[in-house]
Amino acid sequence: MEYTELGRTGIKVSRLGLGGMSFGERSEDFHQWTLDYGQSKDMISYALDAGINFIDTANGYSLGTSEEFIGKALKELGIAREDVVLASKVYFNEGKLSRKAILREIDGTLKRLGTDYLDLYQIHRFDYGTPIEETMETLDGLVASGKVRAIGASAMYGYQFHNMQICAEEHGWTGFSTMQNHYNLLYREDERELIPVCRQYGVSLIPYSPLASGHLAHPAWESGSARSLTDGVRRDKYDRARENDMEIVSRVSEVAGRYGVKMAQIALAWHFAKGVAAPIVGGSRISHLEDAVGAVGLRLRQDDVRYLEEPYRPHEVVGALPAPE
Repeated sequence: MEYTELGRTGIKVSRLGLGGMSFGERSEDFHQWTLDYGQSKDMISYALDAGINFIDTANGYSLGTSEEFIGKALKELGIAREDVVLASKVYFNEGKLSRKAILREIDGTLKRLGTDYLDLYQIHRFDYGTPIEETMETLDGLVASGKVRAIGASAMYGYQFHNMQICAEEHGWTGFSTMQNHYNLLYREDERELIPVCRQYGVSLIPYSPLASGHLAHPAWESGSARSLTDGVRRDKYDRARENDMEIVSRVSEVAGRYGVKMAQIALAWHFAKGVAAPIVGGSRISHLEDAVGAVGLRLRQDDVRYLEEPYRPHEVVGALPAPE
């Protein structure tokens, strides 16, 4: 495993992060394809054994049970707190990013994870209803209190991220060190503005959905998995550009054949070629993590990177939330 630093925090993480969206109790109202506790623990154990020390989740994943599963598994596996980097998020909750909501939600997250601090606390989206000063001051207070070591953000527009960083700078508050955005070979809209802003501030990219919800891991559009059959969010994210995206999927398959590796490994190696610090990978089977680990150290030729990117056409924005009407 290879390791890198999150921003300028001094926090060292594996070049892959383990995503917690696959863990937790199944729900008809949320995810019907998540892993039960035993399966989740097995995935976490494999990841740790493979050198993945970075685990990302959110307060809303499976109604909080993702955090519970992770905390319980780490305790049962006997993992020392300092040997794992824990990240979670706040936004999809009552009050979104208000001071009251953040202070309430961080305590719930810490309790469910069974820890007294988070290494990385991320705002899950931009909150149009709360002044950014209120949000940034509250997050800074969490860092000052020791409950949080560093803060990050997730999918939003470039101007929003820039404004929040400027706000932190002007008040002497903690700024964001990471951006967990929607980024993969099938969705590259953030290359226009958000990613350049992240580069400007020395912010590490830790994108979600690096395999486009599995579309970049197999040559056919559908895999027949439980998630592909039941995940409406997955369909909304990708099915609208299916014709163009299949051109890219075909090229990923072709390049994988030339390198003699799995398609998922080519898709992840593309992230490393683009300067991504640690893509967040999930999965429902150990083999998914095995494939991801095999991508670390794989270096693509620049002509192959260009070949993979060439068919891309502009997509509708998916991830950043529009302003309320």
